[in-house]
Amino acid sequence: MENRVATGGITLAQKQKLELTWIGKDEQPKLEPRILLEDPELSYHAKERVSENDIFDNRLIYGDNLLALKALEQEFTGKIKCIYIDPPYNTGAAFEYYDDSLEHSIWLTLMKQRLEILKKLLSKDGVIFVQIDDKEMAYLRILMDEIFGRRNFLNMIVVKTSDPSGHKTVNPSPYSQTEYILMYAKERSQYNYEIQYVESEYDPSYNKYIVNRNESFEKWKIVNLEDIVAKELGFNDAQEAKLKYGKLDFLEKIAEFALHNADSVFQLTAISDAAGKNIVKIRDESKKNRGVIYHIPREGYEDIYVLNGRQIYFYSSKIKEIDNKKVPAKPLTNLWTDIPWNGIANEGGVKFKNGKKPEKLIRRCIEMSTKKGDWVLDSFAGSGTTGAVAHKMGRRWIMIELGEHCHTHIIPRMKRVIDGTDQSGISKAVNWKGGGGFRYYKLAPSLLKKDKFGNWIINPEYNPEMLAEAMCKHEGFTYNPDPEVFWKQGQSTENDFIYTTTQLVTQQMVESIVEQMKENETLLICCKAYNVNVEDFPQVTIKKIPQAILNKCEFGRDDYSLNVNNLPMKEKEPEQLELF
Repeated sequence: MENRVATGGITLAQKQKLELTWIGKDEQPKLEPRILLEDPELSYHAKERVSENDIFDNRLIYGDNLLALKALEQEFTGKIKCIYIDPPYNTGAAFEYYDDSLEHSIWLTLMKQRLEILKKLLSKDGVIFVQIDDKEMAYLRILMDEIFGRRNFLNMIVVKTSDPSGHKTVNPSPYSQTEYILMYAKERSQYNYEIQYVESEYDPSYNKYIVNRNESFEKWKIVNLEDIVAKELGFNDAQEAKLKYGKLDFLEKIAEFALHNADSVFQLTAISDAAGKNIVKIRDESKKNRGVIYHIPREGYEDIYVLNGRQIYFYSSKIKEIDNKKVPAKPLTNLWTDIPWNGIANEGGVKFKNGKKPEKLIRRCIEMSTKKGDWVLDSFAGSGTTGAVAHKMGRRWIMIELGEHCHTHIIPRMKRVIDGTDQSGISKAVNWKGGGGFRYYKLAPSLLKKDKFGNWIINPEYNPEMLAEAMCKHEGFTYNPDPEVFWKQGQSTENDFIYTTTQLVTQQMVESIVEQMKENETLLICCKAYNVNVEDFPQVTIKKIPQAILNKCEFGRDDYSLNVNNLPMKEKEPEQLELF
């Protein structure tokens, strides 16, 4: 059996593993773990705390998103509760003159590299949502099965995004009006889903009304809901009310009455044989005594009332509070048709043609997977919708964006959110008044660069503090300089430290440090050069930079995004000569 196909194929590998293969799948970039540099001029915080729950440690990162994810790996592995990404759906427009097979391969490689790090960042009970259209959805589903494990697939949500209109409807096949959100858990067994509800219409099957609900159930007087509403409106009966209002308007009056009297409005529902033994017994007895109401008290659950062998099911069970108002509701399904896409152009005060998502959509994803204070990440930030929504919902957030709209869209948008002047999107629904803040970071330049002779050297842009922090990342230490002990710049364990210096490390210097070390402490020294007999100091390890890290990763590369200019071009078709 052939175990590989050229591109975009599904194959059964030698270990009987179903996988997706494509050109370049096994190429793994050796990413440099960059440090992040805050620019206080672009960071922004509320002038005063709006509430004690204000969050200020949110992060906006400007730079290549693959390098930025790598930069977050050490600090945030296992800490992100919700990831929502809206990656480039496909690259068709960019590939007009390139081989079609490369289009899919490069897109899949771009996604694979990022998804692998995103999985590391997710907490055990975390969830990732990836929004995609139909061009790459099937490929992405298989890729995510492979990375996250098929057992961790939670759902594929279908989102209605538009209605057919105008020239859009001219298609060789039915008009496409949906997108998809693939939902995966880090560990399915750790994810606890709390049922979400969406607003629904009044259900006319709730057509009975108890006039004296506050009295003992034996005395309840039951009438048709239509009749009681008609009398409330001053009519003799429902027929007269329908003639006056019309059926639809009268139904609206019934719906309004039912909402405000939900504890007294009910329908009769069947009781199955699978119900508890006592309930079935009462059901059968009730069938023989029509018109008599039976009561079954239940500790810890709502009591059951039975009439004519059927359960009295109150309309109040369908009423939920959504966006600060009580409405009839139904459990959320994986078909989302209730989120309006028209009119979102001005949400957040920024326009983002063809790429913007409704705040209500992001809110739903965050509600399904987080609680206040949890971390939310979006590594394809776009116009900043994820951060804006997470901020308004009291979550901590990280957004990554390489495009200039990081400055033209996201920063102004988040300032308006923090100031409380953005009252678009979900602001009113969550009663947003402003507060909190964020820190703006950019990726540090590459730690190493080549000099004019082609030799790798430490980048002159690095000051001693930057160098020390960078070496901590490269060697797996947490940067945490001790204010009193100069050589304790970071640590990997309670007793294992790192010290980085550009000075020549001498025998005398190491002796001085060792004298200060406790018996069970160890130290890694990173330096440009040293003159030390290392055998004299078993508790000290010395490494030279850049040699110690030169082969660990790829230095000097700042862009891992899709660069069409670097792609192999498709061979031109031979020109056809006209024959005369």
